[in-house]
Amino acid sequence: MQPLTLAIIDIISRIPAGKVVTYGQVAAMAGNHRAARQVSRVLHSCTEKHQLPWHRVIGSQGKITIPIDRPGHSVQKKKLQLEGIEFGLGDTIDLSIYQWSGSG
Repeated sequence: MQPLTLAIIDIISRIPAGKVVTYGQVAAMAGNHRAARQVSRVLHSCTEKHQLPWHRVIGSQGKITIPIDRPGHSVQKKKLQLEGIEFGLGDTIDLSIYQWSGSG
């Protein structure tokens, strides 16, 4: 595996319950702020093998990026709600409350 992929897996695996990160944030923390799409690919290909908390990675606008008409959207929303994350208007997550900084 490439070093960037390994860094992305490591970061995602450490996101605590009740917190979220954005794709771009994971990319920046992994050392390449332009690699948000790579984060998505890693989630798609490595979640099951590495038991990644995929549901804690969201879009930069504080929204679930899976289209609302796809089953994964409701699955992700339910998983986040079970961890205590509340959704506001427009199904957005308040990043000032729930965004993980990468420490702690």
